[in-house]
Amino acid sequence: MPDAPLTSPPADERADRRRLRTVVLSSLLGTTVEWYDFFLYSTAAGLVFGKLFFPTGNDTIGTLLSFATFAVGFLARPIGGLLFGHIGDRIGRKRTLAVTMGVMGGSTTLIGLLPTYETAGVWAPVLLLVLRVAQGVALGGEWAGAVLLSVEHGPACRKGRYGGYPQIGLVLGLALGTGAFALLSNVLSDEAFLNYGWRVAFLVSLALVVLGIAVRLKVDETPAFQQIERRRQAASRIPLAQLLRDPGTRRHTLLGMAARWGEGAAFNTWGVFAITYATSTLKLPRTSVLLAVTSAALLMAVLIPLSGSLVDRQGARRMYTTGIALFGLAVFPAFLLFRSTGIWGFAVTLAVTLGVVHAYFYGAQGTLFAALFPPEVRYTGMSVVYQLSGVFASGITPLLMTTFLALGHGTPWIACGYLATTAAVSVWATSRIRPSDMYFATGSAAPRTHTAALSSERAPASAAR
Repeated sequence: MPDAPLTSPPADERADRRRLRTVVLSSLLGTTVEWYDFFLYSTAAGLVFGKLFFPTGNDTIGTLLSFATFAVGFLARPIGGLLFGHIGDRIGRKRTLAVTMGVMGGSTTLIGLLPTYETAGVWAPVLLLVLRVAQGVALGGEWAGAVLLSVEHGPACRKGRYGGYPQIGLVLGLALGTGAFALLSNVLSDEAFLNYGWRVAFLVSLALVVLGIAVRLKVDETPAFQQIERRRQAASRIPLAQLLRDPGTRRHTLLGMAARWGEGAAFNTWGVFAITYATSTLKLPRTSVLLAVTSAALLMAVLIPLSGSLVDRQGARRMYTTGIALFGLAVFPAFLLFRSTGIWGFAVTLAVTLGVVHAYFYGAQGTLFAALFPPEVRYTGMSVVYQLSGVFASGITPLLMTTFLALGHGTPWIACGYLATTAAVSVWATSRIRPSDMYFATGSAAPRTHTAALSSERAPASAAR
């Protein structure tokens, strides 16, 4: 019998690779579905909800009311972050993520079935608001768990790469949402799109959620949480209390929230507000604008894995700081090009700002925030940082941008000044995070041996003193 090829990996190594592929698929698919559901609402808020649920007779006021309900979803996200963060730190990442996906899918499907103001009167916007709150609660528990599912399973020398995979779900969700609306808008008349076409995109969520839950249930619990389970006496009964009591984690929570401001403002400008600005103010064709956003999001999805790989060499903190600074520098030129170059200039500019610049630092964000907290409070800490900051960093951005645009009588320069300020604050906050206080290293300091757990995590230097 011929010898087996010398290059054949051992059986346990092949099994480990299959396990990691399942983890990545579960994390990516789950975040894609959740963000698809969440951003469907944002796209609909800019295009149809103002007409169907808030018919005030004034397009600007209707859009503002619609974006106000969009912002309410962000107000609900910290509640979900605290609730599911506590559950995730106490009973595990895997089971928590299955629940968040079910809540999100059910809420999105019901939005697709809602009667409009013309049919149900004031109950229509009230029910829309309630379901938006449910979406926010579900997403509040999703992001941190999905990142941890990937990072805590990932090899020690590839934390950045594995931390980047769930981030792809954000832009795939945006691309699928805007792409679905672009397709429906293209094949249906305006009347048909307003009557029932937009509902199709929401109802598709049910099938996606069923698929996502099925994949997630196949994933093992993360090694880091299994270690917590084995030494349950070391785990906090109330993770939030431990998070706020310890000076180091409290400091990282505040700095993380400030660091998140620029990223949240950037994404909701390029991915949400830009759609309304281009169609309402610049009078660019709706389908072309949606396709431009979809294309930029797909480019971002392609580049995020490269960003994650760079994190393992350059470090998450350095990449995040550099990327946010580039965003701040690009704001004024981007809006100048939006105003002067038509639909092709809009598409190219968006490809650079959202597709390239945002991909560069967003791929580092999950790994950066995960490294701020020890495993026993990591789900809660990441949820607080991402979701509480989302209220001011993301949720009110379209509302603020619309208001600033009105104050500027249609010119975007006040809005640009606001965005540049958010970038400056985020650069300052990220630079204040001390690498010696992070709970595992990326970049040149990262350990170069493979492990599937965070058992090689080093404690912060301050904890050793």
